[in-house]
Formats: sequence, C-alpha cells, structure tokens
Amino acid sequence: MRETVVSLAEPPVVTSVGVGFHGPAGQVDVFRLPDLWQLHLYPYEADLTVDGTHHAIRPGRISLVPPATTVRYRYRSRCQHLFAHLRLPGAGERRTVPVMQDAGSELPLLSSHMKQAVAAWPGTPVRAAAEIWAVLWRVAHLAPPGSPQGRGKTPHPAVDTAIAYIEARLAEALTVPAVAHAAGVSHNHLTRLFGAATGDTVVAYIRRRRIARARHLLRESTLSIPAIAAQVGIPDLQAFNKACRRELGASPRAVRHLADEGVPGPTP
Repeated sequence: MRETVVSLAEPPVVTSVGVGFHGPAGQVDVFRLPDLWQLHLYPYEADLTVDGTHHAIRPGRISLVPPATTVRYRYRSRCQHLFAHLRLPGAGERRTVPVMQDAGSELPLLSSHMKQAVAAWPGTPVRAAAEIWAVLWRVAHLAPPGSPQGRGKTPHPAVDTAIAYIEARLAEALTVPAVAHAAGVSHNHLTRLFGAATGDTVVAYIRRRRIARARHLLRESTLSIPAIAAQVGIPDLQAFNKACRRELGASPRAVRHLADEGVPGPTP
C-alpha cells in the first residue's frame, strides 16, 4: 500500500497519543490495529512494510496507516517515535495521501503539534485531538516532488503563503507584487500558480475575500459601516458602497437591513 484515502471534515477521535518504543523485544514487530488509524513521526532509520509494500523509514518521515492494515517494522536498534492512534470520519471530502512522506520544511511544526498533543494527553483529550487534527491537515497537504498530488491536487506552497499573507492583511493596501514577494516568487509566477490553484486572479481573490468579510460584519456585527469599510481595506465609503452593490447587489445599509429582517441576503 502506497496511498490511503482520508476525510478530515471533522476532528479525529484520538484514543492514544505518546512516545512509542520499538526494538526492545527484537528486530521485527508485526501487528495491525483493527479499528484505528496510526500516525507515526520518525527520528530514526528502519523499514516498514504496509500490506506487502516496502517503505524506508528515515528521520523526518511521517506515516499514516489506515485501520485493519498489517504493518511490519524491521529495526536496526531500539527506536522511539511520536505516535497517535485515532478514528477518522467516513463522510466529507476525501483526499488521497501517501502512506509515507517526507515532512520536509514542515517537520518542526509537525513535531511541535505532536509534542503538544502528547503533553495534553490524557488530561485534555480535546486539546490533543485538535493538535493531531492540525497535523493531519498538514500531512494531507504535503506535496512529494514529482507525485500526481504535487502536480495539481495540492496547491503550490507559494499559493498557501500568498493566501495566508492576504488573509492577515485584508485591511491593508494589497498589491500583487507585494503578495508575490511575501510568497517568494515572481509576480508572473504567482499569477500562474494562483490561477491554477484557485481559478481566480490574485486581485479577484482579494476582492472576493474583502466583500465576504464585509458581508459577514454587516450582517453579524454592530460595527459602523465606516469601521467595516476600513477593516476590509476599502476605507473610501463611496468605493465601498459601489463594491457592495457590484458584488452583493445591494448597498451596505440594505445588506444590514436584510439581516435585521432575518432575510438570508445575497452572497458574494
């Protein structure tokens, strides 16, 4: 088995998390977890066979093995690793994930989340589950070089960086060159990557996210309209009014009035 399919629509149910030890009883362990997924983050070298498929374990690699799968570990010496045993929801959007991946630049963050989960378990299992859920999302978005997943199903890291930069600065004056610089790529390269990943231009994405946030604040908060306009980076009230009419089909006051009347209202 080289790949598995996961759904991350809901938090995992974590049944155990901690530091695992292999090797003390011999050089080989063979087992399966009939009902549980197993997540391992490795700092050592060994060999793993998953349903007959060999995977080399190396420092910085992470594995995600589905339930009822026979695994065979062959060790060179006594080894310890971070692990979690868990249940995942069966419903929701499904993603194909390699059983074994290199964590790459994500290793420090993945290690931190796993260690936080260990520290939280068993006193605050909800916190532990939240940390493991964060790990799973990052594992699901790792893009092995040259793999089909890395060629389009998973956004280029520059796109994720650009989106995070935009979301943190919707109140500021944003330009495509500035976003591209933050993402570490050229203007033209970001434009190509962004279009392939989102179907939007960078400018269209910024406009859509600003209006979505404006709609939320108009409908759900008592902030003044000038304050909302400033928070979404369109401080000119005339421009804000035009943007709402163009994207939402109504003025800011009308959008708020519809909310007060309990009407669902337009969406961007």
